[in-house]
Amino acid sequence: MNKTPEYFRFGFAALVGRPNVGKSTLMNQLIGQKISITSHRAQTTRHRILGISTDEDQQIVFVDTPGIHKGTKTMNKVINRTAILSTEGVDMVVLMIDSKGWKTQDKKVLDLLKGRNVPMILVINKVDMLKDKNRLLPLIAESSTLYDFTEIVPVSALKGVNTDHLFNVIGEALPTQGPGFDPDQVTDRSVRFLASELIREQLFRQLGDELPYSLGVDLISCDETEALVSIGAEIWVDKASHKPMVIGKQGARLKSVGSKARLGIELLFGKKVFLELWVKVRSGWADSQRDIQRLGYGEGL
Repeated sequence: MNKTPEYFRFGFAALVGRPNVGKSTLMNQLIGQKISITSHRAQTTRHRILGISTDEDQQIVFVDTPGIHKGTKTMNKVINRTAILSTEGVDMVVLMIDSKGWKTQDKKVLDLLKGRNVPMILVINKVDMLKDKNRLLPLIAESSTLYDFTEIVPVSALKGVNTDHLFNVIGEALPTQGPGFDPDQVTDRSVRFLASELIREQLFRQLGDELPYSLGVDLISCDETEALVSIGAEIWVDKASHKPMVIGKQGARLKSVGSKARLGIELLFGKKVFLELWVKVRSGWADSQRDIQRLGYGEGL
């Protein structure tokens, strides 16, 4: 890779905001492929995940962070700590709100970020949900009074509206220096981690509001041959009453979760996948530092 710092730009841009504002969807859109899992359920993202985009002029490392939220369990505290620490050492912060306007939680996140001595871009997401686009003007004006943002960029992460402009704004604000990652690398996470996340994504999507918050996925085996990947994973629930919710009537829900997760994992590995899932009651795991570490929370910080 023949890049010289004279013109090449490289840096880290942290995507930050409250839960369910669209950070993971935006990162996937900016990278051009799926790195972070998404669902309509808040707090789908629980880990810090890097998405790396490289072209001839720049290498942007997007840092997808968990939504900053209230919570008393040890896992909640670890997730919030992950989100805050993920903004340290970056070259830029991209704060996201949605087109409905500033909520109390958004302003609390902004207050946490004000001490960072780096450029901050405000992204107003979900503009496709606005019937009257004129409502954006007063929201942009209000935002300008709250902080001296480098730029305010309205987008629709889901539809890809104005995301090319946002990409350019971020790239132009990064320091001039050589790349930090191999040009073919798109994330810092292993395929094992991404496979477990794809299983968790299907649980979030298919259980919806029924989903127990204290639900985790532990990949206990992953054996790969030239033609096949065999994966075994445990789905952890906190209470015995949660187990039938995940399994479903005559195992139908668990089968559906496994079937759809397997398709995503096959795309990830580029080969056939045999996937086995078991549901295990592991009471109090979300308050157990040992269990939280086993599932990889707080890694990479």
